[in-house]
Amino acid sequence: MTPTTQDWQPLIEAALQARQRAYAPYSHYTVGAALLTEDGTIVTGANVENAVYPLGICAERVAVVRAVHAGHTRFKALVVATANGGTPCGACRQTLREFAADLPILVVDGQGRVVLETDLAELLPHAFAPDDLPRS
Repeated sequence: MTPTTQDWQPLIEAALQARQRAYAPYSHYTVGAALLTEDGTIVTGANVENAVYPLGICAERVAVVRAVHAGHTRFKALVVATANGGTPCGACRQTLREFAADLPILVVDGQGRVVLETDLAELLPHAFAPDDLPRS
């Protein structure tokens, strides 16, 4: 289901607010994410960097982990907020694919202006999916 404009606005605001809570002392590239669950709950995340760079985690994955921990595994939409409208990285795309093959995604800049409206299937074509695992 594609979100309506009414669905997007609270997600945009939540992603922008989440971005303010990012911990990015090295790159100074703050990212906020707002994930809409099937029951209408909005779960947010912000990127958290680490002095050992590979140990950092992206905002999108923080939101997914928080949502799953709260019992949500079905997602309706995602908004990602960055200074320049950067899209989710490959690891985030694959993590999201675990739960929603065609998740609608809106990417906004630091002022909440829409930079890209897309979906996960477009961002991650030919994704490795849970159904691709061998069954014993």
